[in-house]
Amino acid sequence: MPEFKKILCPVQFDPNSFRALRLAGEMSQRQSADLYVLHVVDVAIPPKAEVTVPFDKMEVAVTTRLERLARQKIDAKIRHEIQVESGDPALKVLGAAKRLHADLIVMATHGRKGLRRLVLGSVAERVVREAPCPVLTLTPTAGRVRKSRIRNRPKT
Repeated sequence: MPEFKKILCPVQFDPNSFRALRLAGEMSQRQSADLYVLHVVDVAIPPKAEVTVPFDKMEVAVTTRLERLARQKIDAKIRHEIQVESGDPALKVLGAAKRLHADLIVMATHGRKGLRRLVLGSVAERVVREAPCPVLTLTPTAGRVRKSRIRNRPKT
């Protein structure tokens, strides 16, 4: 098995990102690796609120939220670091991987298909293509097994 000493896990505060963080934490613990938890505030997406919040205040709020999430999903014995950046998510993840000399990136995908994927793009796809290290992606349906597939399998 490859040895991972630095694992980067981008988080977007959705259930699939939480699963990716949990897996990254487990892998970090098994490999005695450092875990870097990154959230990128996408500046291309306008905030839902009418009033825009300065990045420094947003950074404090997001950092607090990431720290709470880390306490819930990561074993306290795992060395980890929280990072918050703003900009293009794919570029920031790639930049963090290079800057940290990450051995592995563990990240969630949205599982978009068709026109939605073409229009919205795919951060995970770009990271997979351009990352300086292996990338483990979790789709929203990863780990779910359809019962019908199991029932319909021919016996051997």
